[in-house]
Amino acid sequence: MKKLLIAMALLSLTGTLAAETPATPAAPTQKAGIHRYLIERTFPPGALAGLDAATKAKVNAKNATVGVRWIESYANADKTKTYCIYEGPSESAIREAAKLNNLPVDSVVEVPVTLTPK
Repeated sequence: MKKLLIAMALLSLTGTLAAETPATPAAPTQKAGIHRYLIERTFPPGALAGLDAATKAKVNAKNATVGVRWIESYANADKTKTYCIYEGPSESAIREAAKLNNLPVDSVVEVPVTLTPK
């Protein structure tokens, strides 16, 4: 009986929150067998200066050979650290893609959960 009351209270609360919270876009869903990773990299000063469309296309082509996809990257102000979001079948595939592209890897962390501010 206690579990039923808790479940009813949660359902009631969920309905109230849903009514008060504006709709937000759904988080992207991942394909089966594909995982999302955060890769931290350290570069020497100036190393990212030549990052143009042609270089990005080469990186993406090499990534694709091991089933990896570059989603997005963030850099610190002096562009010596990047934090990149990638998708791939495994951490080893992520590391192999980095090796193919001669990119440094400080750390790789799988990030399967999406949290949004709303």
